[in-house]
Amino acid sequence: MSGGPFETTFRVGEVVEAESFPETNKPEMAKLRIDLGDEAVQSVAQTGYNYDPEDLVGRQVLCATDLGSVRIAGEKSEALTVGVPDEDGHPVLVAPDDDVPLGGELY
Repeated sequence: MSGGPFETTFRVGEVVEAESFPETNKPEMAKLRIDLGDEAVQSVAQTGYNYDPEDLVGRQVLCATDLGSVRIAGEKSEALTVGVPDEDGHPVLVAPDDDVPLGGELY
């Protein structure tokens, strides 16, 4: 995605670790460790409505990787794992239909 001063890079990663993160003030949060091919990042994401943590391991996801990091309930979130709302407004993860090389950028 290019253009303008607010350009964001979205990259494909694979979830290599996932665990529930009930310490946040939002329901259904999880801590994800995501392999981007050349680095691994942590993402705190609201995935629990539609996914159990163990079902996320091995799954490819799309992440915004250049937004900086934020702290959520004391944990660092270095990438934004993106999703779209289901009929109840809960996140459904965005991912490629087929396995693709890790780190690939959305265009």
